[in-house]
Amino acid sequence: MAAELTALGDWLAVPSVIFLWAAVLLRAPGALRSPQQRGLWLAVATAAAAMTLNLPDVVAYATHRTPGYAHAVGLVRNLIGVLSAGAVLYFVAAATRGRRLQLAARAGTVLWLGALVALDAAAPGHGTHTIPPAGPPVPSLAYWLVLISAHLIANTVCVYVCWRYGRRTESRGLAAGLRLFGLGTALAGLFWFAYLLKALFGSAWAMPALPLMMNLHGLLRAAAILVPTLFVLRRTTTDVATAWRLWPLWRDLVQAVPHVVLSEPRTGRVLELLWPPVPRNLLVYRKVIETRDAILILGEYVSPDVPDLARSHVAGSGVPDRRRAAAALACVLKEARRAKLAGLPGQPGQGTSLDLPSALQAGEEGGGLAEETRFLVDVAQAYASPRTTAFTPAAPHRK
Repeated sequence: MAAELTALGDWLAVPSVIFLWAAVLLRAPGALRSPQQRGLWLAVATAAAAMTLNLPDVVAYATHRTPGYAHAVGLVRNLIGVLSAGAVLYFVAAATRGRRLQLAARAGTVLWLGALVALDAAAPGHGTHTIPPAGPPVPSLAYWLVLISAHLIANTVCVYVCWRYGRRTESRGLAAGLRLFGLGTALAGLFWFAYLLKALFGSAWAMPALPLMMNLHGLLRAAAILVPTLFVLRRTTTDVATAWRLWPLWRDLVQAVPHVVLSEPRTGRVLELLWPPVPRNLLVYRKVIETRDAILILGEYVSPDVPDLARSHVAGSGVPDRRRAAAALACVLKEARRAKLAGLPGQPGQGTSLDLPSALQAGEEGGGLAEETRFLVDVAQAYASPRTTAFTPAAPHRK
């Protein structure tokens, strides 16, 4: 079982490092511009560098070269690890807005780094930094206690803050990121606690699981900083799907009332999505606003008896109750568009008689946007259905 754990941990080493570096590079542009995210990004970037130097192949390569080379790789790896611990404390300080903790993180990082360099220089000549199964730690017990204390202090504080603020925040993205980062940091804390037991008491029972702990920690930290990217990707995907579904309805309505469009539209649905005429995050917003404005204007071209006829038509066609208003409006809009394109005169004030949600009628642009969007997607679906195409008012369209 111990050998299997070690083998699994070693197998995860390269994927974990690759995933870490991919996350670091993807998040670099946004994180470096944001003081709140900079510490978190730096903690993951330095962890990725330290874990790269700890890859089995890298360690084996350094060990088979000169002792001085192996020593340099080990020292640099540990110094980067301490820098990562300091970045974790900086991230915690930025998240809690603790000025004193920020100063303590900076001062502590400098002291830890200086102590490690001094203790390494004071130790007798040595190669790889390690705690062997038998014999004293290399380069010294004091060196390892300073290194372990830096990680344990930073990780303990980080896990506490992530757990505390992850429960308090109302943002699902922030909560997910904090929980993933806290869980990864907890695994790193257990890793260093096992090394503390080995350094002080020679306890090695947990050592086979340490590679797995460290590499899972890397995967979780990478996932934590990718949470904002994943949420943006999900929102973008949702917006693209919504814009795609709204486009046929929007196109037909703005052909009848083109002055509601603020930006010159593209010539096709695919081009509209690939190269939107407005910032991509405003694409659905603009489609909803322009569609709503077109509906309210076309309402002036609706004969008073058409909405009732449309509701009767929909009621007898098996449309679910929750979508009947949307289906009826789709029928009405077909007739209104025909009237407008035929050049028939409008009736100002008639648009308010349409069967619309309150947010759509009132022209709200705040909290009612999600409700408007859902309703208009239902209208767009009904607008393209054969049931709507088959709707023909029995009464004359204009008296």
